[in-house]
Amino acid sequence: MSNSLSASRPDIVARLRSAGCVFAEDETRLLLSAARTPADLAAMVYRRVNGTPLEHILGWAEFHGLRITVEPGLFVPRRRTEFLVSHAAALATSSAVVVDLCCGSGAVGAALLAELPSIQLHATDVDPAAVRCARRNIAAAGGRAYVGDLTAPLPTRLQGRVDVMAANAPYIPTDTIGLMPPEARLHEPRVALDGGADGLDVHRRIIAAAPQWLAVGGHLLIESSQDQAAHIADAMASGGLVPRIAHSDELDTAVVIGRY
Repeated sequence: MSNSLSASRPDIVARLRSAGCVFAEDETRLLLSAARTPADLAAMVYRRVNGTPLEHILGWAEFHGLRITVEPGLFVPRRRTEFLVSHAAALATSSAVVVDLCCGSGAVGAALLAELPSIQLHATDVDPAAVRCARRNIAAAGGRAYVGDLTAPLPTRLQGRVDVMAANAPYIPTDTIGLMPPEARLHEPRVALDGGADGLDVHRRIIAAAPQWLAVGGHLLIESSQDQAAHIADAMASGGLVPRIAHSDELDTAVVIGRY
């Protein structure tokens, strides 16, 4: 790090803090480490102060101990989704067939491959840009990603063979998207956020499709808000799955797990 860049640290911290960045010191450290020139740093700070997510500026997000490539305009993986990864990993054997639906940048799949390198991982997303990014994050470890709606692009040979199906599907009710922080509302694709009137439209479709793909004894795991979890569990029960709910008060999230 050059002296000229280091000298900017107090000013950058102050600017980020004034812009509402809670972790201004940490963000400053990351921006300084990523900048190659003073001009580069100035441009990065300008973007951050004006609301661009830090991960889009850096080109990566920290997730489950990994650096996940995240391209501008894509959904940024959240720390709470590590709770989904932990439960999926606990249910998967070393040779399991695993499907990551609504994969976005492929963070969930990449984390599962890091823990269980021998799994057969297949990921899907309706957004071609997300799938291109996911391939960068999972292909080297043997994961495959497909463009398409939920299970539609999966190879038919996987029907009845999936051991673990994980989904961090959009679950924000349409009417509340306008209340989200600008970082998400303005910089992430609406298709990755909007879950319909009650936030559960995509979840219902996943639950309806899951029995066609799950092996007997296989599991469907869906991330949700804590308020939505009971409704998802009811939908799973109606769809032929045996549900249970795992809560994390620390991360303010829930994972609904349905056994087939």
